[in-house]
Amino acid sequence: MTATDDTSTRDSADKGGADKNSADQAALAGIVGGTSAATVKQSMNRGDSRGKNFAATVVPPMMLGGVFLAGWYFVSYVLLEEKRRFLLRPPHEVIRLGFLEWDTFSDILSALWSSTKVAIIGLVIAIIIGFFFATIMSQAKVVERAVFPFMVALQAIPILAIVPLISFWFGTGQFSRVVVCVIIALFPVIVNTLFGLQSAEKGMHDLFTLHHAGRVTRLRKLMFPAAMPAIFAGLRISAGLSVIGAIVGDFFFGKGDVGIGQLLRRYANQLDGEELLAAVIMSSVLGIAVFLLFGWIQNVAIGRWHSER
Repeated sequence: MTATDDTSTRDSADKGGADKNSADQAALAGIVGGTSAATVKQSMNRGDSRGKNFAATVVPPMMLGGVFLAGWYFVSYVLLEEKRRFLLRPPHEVIRLGFLEWDTFSDILSALWSSTKVAIIGLVIAIIIGFFFATIMSQAKVVERAVFPFMVALQAIPILAIVPLISFWFGTGQFSRVVVCVIIALFPVIVNTLFGLQSAEKGMHDLFTLHHAGRVTRLRKLMFPAAMPAIFAGLRISAGLSVIGAIVGDFFFGKGDVGIGQLLRRYANQLDGEELLAAVIMSSVLGIAVFLLFGWIQNVAIGRWHSER
């Protein structure tokens, strides 16, 4: 083989290697470019999905709210004569006199804060009592059989039937309002907590038994973690009921700070339809806010692992 042939062979090999490197670089660039494009596409899809979810969450309530407002105006201006329109004032009058008049709205906010404090105190006491009884009942069947019928009986008694007894025993001040909140909010805490504590898997109980775990360890590491979804479901129910209890207590017990219940009774007696509806709306807002608060706490505490089960 001549030197010229060797040179040609080396040139061909170098050219082939360069072509291969160029092809590898092109393939790598294609892969990187493809990955980048896929990433951008996924990000766009996530953005579209979020927008669709937001629209699906917001649009239906807004549409139903619009229908509700239209029906409200229809009842106020078509079905009711002008002299009977005090029975259901139109929405803009409620907003003007109930929310834009600062004197009226400040009274509603002050009464709402008083009822909120009563509801919080009653809910905390109901949670403490409910957790205690549910824990004891989960550890001893005889305690469950003894206590549960009385809890059902307490829940079945109409609260209005025992209001005179509460006022006779505890007076007509703030303490009586708290008692009403506790009575109304107690049952869901006990029932849901007990159900959750008893819902732990039998196989897990057997595993803890094999490791000779005590009652406290079993409660802390098995039963309470398994009960958390049911516990928060009960707390959300009891939170709304505590607001109702605070308003009912305000309505019947007149001493102490003016609550939203007392304000509702005053506006009803004075036939102040706009202020009455504004107070009712703010009472509903308080109940919704408490419900959403406990829902948010539930999502923070157990939302991730519970949703993956």
